[in-house]
Amino acid sequence: MPVDHVAAPRAAVPSPQAILKSTGLLWFLAAVIGQWLFAYYVIAAYAPETLSGQWARWDETGLIQGFTAGDLVGNLAFISHTLLTFVICVGGTLQLMPPVRKRFPTLHRWTGRTYLTIGAVMAIGGIWMIWGRGSRLTEIGGWGTTINGLMALVTICIAFYFARRREIDRHRRWAMRTFILLSGVWFTRLGYMAWAILTGGAGMSRTLDGPFDAFIAFGSYLLPLAVLELYLFASDRRSGGLKLATSAVMLAAAGITALGVFGAWTVMWSPHV
Repeated sequence: MPVDHVAAPRAAVPSPQAILKSTGLLWFLAAVIGQWLFAYYVIAAYAPETLSGQWARWDETGLIQGFTAGDLVGNLAFISHTLLTFVICVGGTLQLMPPVRKRFPTLHRWTGRTYLTIGAVMAIGGIWMIWGRGSRLTEIGGWGTTINGLMALVTICIAFYFARRREIDRHRRWAMRTFILLSGVWFTRLGYMAWAILTGGAGMSRTLDGPFDAFIAFGSYLLPLAVLELYLFASDRRSGGLKLATSAVMLAAAGITALGVFGAWTVMWSPHV
C-alpha cells in the first residue's frame, strides 16, 4: 500500500539579529584572547625585573622610554602604568562578560569601580608621561595618544554616572566605549602587526613618522570605536540588510584582530616571556 512521504524538518535559519550577535561575540572573543595574552606578557616581561631591582632591563623589550637613570618618579610612574595594564586587560574583559555580570553582580560592581578608577589613573598618567616625561617619538603620535586618554576620561565619567543611576543599558554601552578607548595602545600594537603582515609594512617608518604611523596614532582607537558604534546602531534597527552588512564588518574586525594578536604575540610579546 502507498506510504505518504514525510519531509525532513528544515534547519532553522538564524535571524539577522542572531548573526549580528554571533559575529559581535566572535570579535569580542578574539579581543579577550589578545587582551589576556598581553596581560600575561606584561607580568612575565616586567614583574621579575622590577622585583629583582634590575629596572634597566625594562628597555630590553624595545620601549620608547622605560628606565631613566636618576628619574625615580618617572620610573615608578612607568612601571605602575605598565603593571596596571594587567588589571585593565583582565578586569575589562570580565566586565563585559554577561555570565559574570548576571551570576556575580557584586563582583561585577566592585570590579567595575576598580576598572574605571584605574582606567582614569592610567589615562592621566599616560598623558603626563607623554608631555611631562617626553615618552614620545613624534608630535602626532603624542597627540594621538593624548586625545585617546582624554576621550577615555570622558567615557569613564559617563559610564560611572549611568551606573549610579541604575540605567544599565546606557551604562553597558558607555562601558564598552571605555573598554575600546582604554585598549588604544593595545589596538596600536595589533594594528601595526596586522598591517605589516597584510602589506609588508607599507607606509611604516622606524622613526614612526610614516603615513601609516600617522594614521594608526588616531585610527588605533577611532576605528574600533566606529566599528562598535556601527554594531550598536545596527542592533537597534529593524533592517535585516543592515544587520547582515554589519555582521560582515564584525567578521572582518574579528579576523583582523585575530591576525594582529597572532603577529603581536609572535613578534612583540612571546620573545620576552
